[in-house]
Amino acid sequence: MAPLLELRNVSKIFGGGMFNRQNVTVAVDDISLTISEDNPAITSIAGESGSGKSTMARLLLGIIEPTKGSVLYKGKDVSGMTRREMKEYRREVQPVFQDPFESYNPFYKVDHVLHRPAKNFEIASTTSARNELIEEALLTVGLQPDETLGRYPHQLSGGQRQRVMVARALLLKPRIILADEPVSMVDASLRATILESIQKLKDDLGISVVYITHDLTTAYQISDNLMIMYEGSVVEAGTMQEVIQQPNHPYTQLLVDSVPQPDPKTPWGSQTNSRVVNEGVTELNGCKFADRCPAVMDMCHLEVPPLFQIRPHVVAGCFLHRDSEVMDNTDIASAFAEKNAILDPVN
Repeated sequence: MAPLLELRNVSKIFGGGMFNRQNVTVAVDDISLTISEDNPAITSIAGESGSGKSTMARLLLGIIEPTKGSVLYKGKDVSGMTRREMKEYRREVQPVFQDPFESYNPFYKVDHVLHRPAKNFEIASTTSARNELIEEALLTVGLQPDETLGRYPHQLSGGQRQRVMVARALLLKPRIILADEPVSMVDASLRATILESIQKLKDDLGISVVYITHDLTTAYQISDNLMIMYEGSVVEAGTMQEVIQQPNHPYTQLLVDSVPQPDPKTPWGSQTNSRVVNEGVTELNGCKFADRCPAVMDMCHLEVPPLFQIRPHVVAGCFLHRDSEVMDNTDIASAFAEKNAILDPVN
């Protein structure tokens, strides 16, 4: 059976072309990922600013097309879908974005963001049936319909607005929810509530979640699997417990050892941007992290490290593990546990 959603050797390059022949930006560099249909899980994609994680989100949502490789849904290439297939894909892969306020038109009541998609995707045959589904979705994310509906966005707190957007996604009965930094614009006191709502999507409804974040703390609270990105590449992937408690890549080790700055004006890793290369250059001469790595070796400047299978459910792209077996990059998901279970803590 084909995976539910799959990235197959996907790269996304911005720039270049007739009017820009100087530089191109490699935002995503030859990444593969599969999301199982049979075993719902929460998979976090984490990294600092410029790592390519938001571009990954846009590729998974079908908002942009890859420069190389394929995005497949139920085995079908998204770029070749019919109009009906694309409508199903849009309904079953739903986003929850970073800033809840930007998702609203301030001139409309919050009801609008719930009724409009419900009508567009024809999820109910009558208005009363649609209203019942909307109320049910609000209750699922911990909101009282009579305290939420009929209000304007500014009359709700940031946490309430974000939970309405989770309810909007849930309303369409999706198979996958892609949450792109869903709690970064919300007060710390409300994050736990939103994270709990996301956890329930998997536990109670069997919905897989792709959680895009720069915050390993929140990822650790809810995720089964973790993929660490650096400058468009996957440097480590595996089950959450193993990657966090026994990191294998120097970059992962630095992330785990660091504490994100609480000041929103100083974002974590803000000093790093996507790599810029000359047009036509398709391969780097060495490891992207070599200029920052505390364990750098001569070979790191000469060759791009492949992904090595460190343990049954962990892979890392670092020559420190060159004695391990090289993993086939066509299926990073094999680094994850077969049933996406959280492993026992590593001693």
